[in-house]
Amino acid sequence: MPATAPGMKIGLFGGSFNPPHDGHVLVANLAIQRLGLDQLWWLVTPGNPLKSGDGLAPLAERLALCEAMARDPRIRVSALEKTIGTAFTARTIRHIVRRRPGVDFVWIMGADNLGSFHRWQEWRRIAATVPIAVIDRPGATLTYLSSKAARALDKARIPERAAKALPQMKPPAWTFIHGPRSAVSSTALRQEIDR
Repeated sequence: MPATAPGMKIGLFGGSFNPPHDGHVLVANLAIQRLGLDQLWWLVTPGNPLKSGDGLAPLAERLALCEAMARDPRIRVSALEKTIGTAFTARTIRHIVRRRPGVDFVWIMGADNLGSFHRWQEWRRIAATVPIAVIDRPGATLTYLSSKAARALDKARIPERAAKALPQMKPPAWTFIHGPRSAVSSTALRQEIDR
């Protein structure tokens, strides 16, 4: 895990990053700015339990690509899930929170993931462990905001204008952050390469 100090505000941004792209950088920069983060960790997963492993580039290759894209020194790239032997976000977050007391963590996810969040293993435990910042992505924003998880967590949603306070809030707490959006996706990039 990257080095930390008590009192730091750190965003956790997990994914396959297969491949990483400017949209990931945009989400990271927006989260750092709007949440007032000291660091943002790109947690590059060995594999997504909800997706097929077909076409998944080797972890070392994805890590190297992420390192090359993460030009902001506050962005740290990690293969923590490989190290601790899990691909499940709930376990990863528990591991991090236990080992870094006094640090305020917030889970960062794109709005497209909010639509399927209720399918994640122990999604309610994730929401009860760390605050969540959902970053808008191109597509049907209203659909994401009416998803099963968004409806279940509706009372825990805070106004976007209070986003800077989110990392220090007691979970469950979440917000939806609007800002510049990128239509680039890893899926589209892989399809382009396959042509």
